[in-house]
Amino acid sequence: MTLADQDTIYPLEFFVASTPISLQASGRSKERWKSEVRQAARARIEETDPLGFLDRRPLSLTIYYFAALQMEGDIDNIVKPIMDALIHVACMTDNDVERVLIQKFEPDVEWIFSDPSAQLAEALDVPRPTVYVRIDDDLSWRLL
Repeated sequence: MTLADQDTIYPLEFFVASTPISLQASGRSKERWKSEVRQAARARIEETDPLGFLDRRPLSLTIYYFAALQMEGDIDNIVKPIMDALIHVACMTDNDVERVLIQKFEPDVEWIFSDPSAQLAEALDVPRPTVYVRIDDDLSWRLL
């Protein structure tokens, strides 16, 4: 049996109805944000696969930020606090993440998802700001 054949928590999708905190934020606010992300991830794991386990495997991370207002700051600064929050909750280490896709959706820009997952659709229905996160062990992106 290979790692790919074993049950895991992937794909794991969840969202946090809050403004993400930047890497440059104060220690207290950054820790509070990471705690929110961890709690949302743990709650989703409990709902979907409480018996799933973590191991060392290549992962991809998708982050969509649905902003309530025009975003101040750089989009890349919200990645590291989210990744740090997921260590030992949704991945063993952030070194397992081989691919990160991050996108912001500001309120004045038109966009549409043609076939959103149930969790993404739910994230789209909550008031902004919202951060949607997906961690996946599907390696089909390696074929790009």
